[in-house]
Amino acid sequence: MLLSEQMSKSQTYFEKACKVIPGGVTAGIKFFPPHPILMERGQGSKLYDVDGNEYIDYLLCYGALIAGHGHQQVFEAVVRQMQEAGTTIFGTPHRMETVMAEKLIDLYPGIEMVRYTNSGLEATLLSIRMAMAYTGKGKLAKFEGHYHGGYDQVLLSVNPDTDEAGPSDRPHVVPESKGIPDYYVENTIILPFNDLEATEAILRTHQSEVAAVILEPIQGGFIPAESAFLKGLRAITEELGILLIFDEVKTGFRISLGGAQQAYGVTPDLTALGKVLGGGFPVGAVGGKEEIMMVSAPRDGKDILTAGAAKSGKAEVLFHSGTYNGHPTILAAGLATIGILEEEGAMEQLFARTQSLRQGLEDVYRQHGITMQTVGMGSIFNIILTDQPIRNYRDMNQADNALRKKIDYELLKLGIYTKPLNRYSMAVVHTEADIAKTLEAHHEAIRRVRR
Repeated sequence: MLLSEQMSKSQTYFEKACKVIPGGVTAGIKFFPPHPILMERGQGSKLYDVDGNEYIDYLLCYGALIAGHGHQQVFEAVVRQMQEAGTTIFGTPHRMETVMAEKLIDLYPGIEMVRYTNSGLEATLLSIRMAMAYTGKGKLAKFEGHYHGGYDQVLLSVNPDTDEAGPSDRPHVVPESKGIPDYYVENTIILPFNDLEATEAILRTHQSEVAAVILEPIQGGFIPAESAFLKGLRAITEELGILLIFDEVKTGFRISLGGAQQAYGVTPDLTALGKVLGGGFPVGAVGGKEEIMMVSAPRDGKDILTAGAAKSGKAEVLFHSGTYNGHPTILAAGLATIGILEEEGAMEQLFARTQSLRQGLEDVYRQHGITMQTVGMGSIFNIILTDQPIRNYRDMNQADNALRKKIDYELLKLGIYTKPLNRYSMAVVHTEADIAKTLEAHHEAIRRVRR
């Protein structure tokens, strides 16, 4: 089945890809039926597909491209770094690792030291290992509806069927993929987001076992934690000796330059970053309190990878490595992106235009008699077709997602790009003209669906 006649080449290329790539995509999230749209190039706020269609891009690589596509300052920083270094990577420590670490320490209240990874997934993985090494405890608590990467330890209760999810105040552990060992099901505790009383009861029951609580301070990038909930969670975890990990892969630099932790005034023990930090390149970082971060420091030459190196006491050292950790080209792109956001008025304008789009969309749907609200903070939000409060994953079941999906598919044909049902992310390059065109496209999409 063809999405649209105007996207025929996308279908052809997708069918070709399916012959050499399982499912035709290199990441499950990139697929949507009947076929994804294959992009050819990007510039500013726009994407152009293999059929030559133009789109205003609100997916922005799932929020990573806060400076838009092909920003000149990012390109120039990348080229300059490679030309001056004479290589793409050293495979040794280099100056830019420290420059970026100092920048993150300056911006994020919860960061005193930094370790780099190659993705946000790796950053959450490392933060959990650090927490277990530091506390000596072996269980993890995560929230229902929260996503921290596609690996065994956290691929649980992200989007569970309601008939499997259990009671709202004591959610069940539900695996979200084949191939997840029972070990992780048995050693992970699921918590109810924005329900402080129930969360506290569960944590007190398991306080001797739980090394850390990990959460997205804004679930899925658009459902905010209530301030009292987040502050209460910080107080409870401190009292019980449980580390608090903020997964700010989505929210880093998008809620404020210092992420959600700066906006809420709540300081976690560890922070995982990614997406915006790489300026469009794969990146991750873990930052946190010095005493916790130091568990990852190599000591006394102990090395599990080098034959003949010191072996005694290796189990006392947290191992963390990666050939491309702290890649100089990527850090150059990231520093350039942060520099763009630090320009006078940049964040204020970004937030103002996001709010303008949100208000405009709510007006459009109201004019058509459709119940709708936009939910989010900073430069990210989602369109939810219900007037009921959205506080957690389960509340999303109240929304008319079937109608939203129909509208989203029409929007693709009208040149507005985000994956159907996904959140909207804004970039500093989105213009007032983009917003006006987007609002008119929503008007037309609703008319088409109703016809």
